[in-house]
Amino acid sequence: MKKVAVILSGCGVYDGSEIYESVLTLLAIEQGGAGYQCMAPDIDQMHVIDHRSGDVMPDQQRNVLTEAARLARGEIINLAEANPADYDALIIPGGFGAAKNLSNFAVAGAAAVVNPDLINFARAIHGAGKPVGLICIAPTMTPLLFGEGTTCTVGNDKAIAAAIEEMGGRHQECDCSNIIVDETRKIVTTPAYMLAGSISEAASGINKLVDKVLQLS
Repeated sequence: MKKVAVILSGCGVYDGSEIYESVLTLLAIEQGGAGYQCMAPDIDQMHVIDHRSGDVMPDQQRNVLTEAARLARGEIINLAEANPADYDALIIPGGFGAAKNLSNFAVAGAAAVVNPDLINFARAIHGAGKPVGLICIAPTMTPLLFGEGTTCTVGNDKAIAAAIEEMGGRHQECDCSNIIVDETRKIVTTPAYMLAGSISEAASGINKLVDKVLQLS
């Protein structure tokens, strides 16, 4: 059975992994006949957001790995301890945690840097010729992880697309029901909640992304 590494960035759209995107990804992997292992970096979140009001909660601090464990029903490992050789593919769901905890794109834009444990793991997967899927805002990391010329999508956000191009990536517009595939690099991306207005719309692209990643693995 193929096994997919799924890297999470916390729990909750505004400060961690987008919950629907994460669950849809895990469901699609299982329905595709593969297995998965959730993992996350053992670091503090950039900040904690009250998901009712959207306000920052300055008196709180949470751990990315601990919060991501909520999504994984406790079945999660520290990204720093994961062995890329154990997996056939990698998928990174979206949510602002990808741009706040896995990278600092949310505050640094085109000057962003990526978590070093994620760099090491993703590049090892990619270097072994294995496919990588990135969802929603996570594709902003593609040029930093996989080099100049990597093709990806976040939908049709002009400012984010411009930042991806400035970092050396190639952005293609895409609706939430479709995927963009960099065939040479085996990188698959979809906008999901960058454009989706419902969980069904998000699922339409995520299912295609998981199917393509499994096909390439």
